[in-house]
Amino acid sequence: MLALGFLAAASVRVSNELGRGRSKAAKFAIVQIVLTSLVVGFLLFLYFLFFREWLAYIFTESIEVAIADLSPLLACSILLNSIQPVLSGVAVGDGWQSIVAYVNIACYYLIGIPIGVVLGYVLELQVKGVWIGMYCDMW
Repeated sequence: MLALGFLAAASVRVSNELGRGRSKAAKFAIVQIVLTSLVVGFLLFLYFLFFREWLAYIFTESIEVAIADLSPLLACSILLNSIQPVLSGVAVGDGWQSIVAYVNIACYYLIGIPIGVVLGYVLELQVKGVWIGMYCDMW
């Protein structure tokens, strides 16, 4: 949810600076918001990577939980989700709303879902395969 706040901030800040005709200020704002979001995402990445066993016991006491297998995916997902929404917010602030929407839809349906189906069901990676497929569309 932090990254979505950064998305809104980036969108508003970039559109305001470009509306004033200050492209250097917009570029500075983009760099600052991306770096800030990246640092927050990296800290959360490390937290979820190193405290994965402890975090599992918040939700269950069962040892059968596949937290050891899914925690690295969760950590990588958090890191990627700290950058992608901010860059989408920058594009929206620059006036490229329709392009962002088309790219997101195309990547999800043409890249993410097919890779997820192949990895999850054909190669039998199950949840990990579907999860990896959904995050392949972000690259």
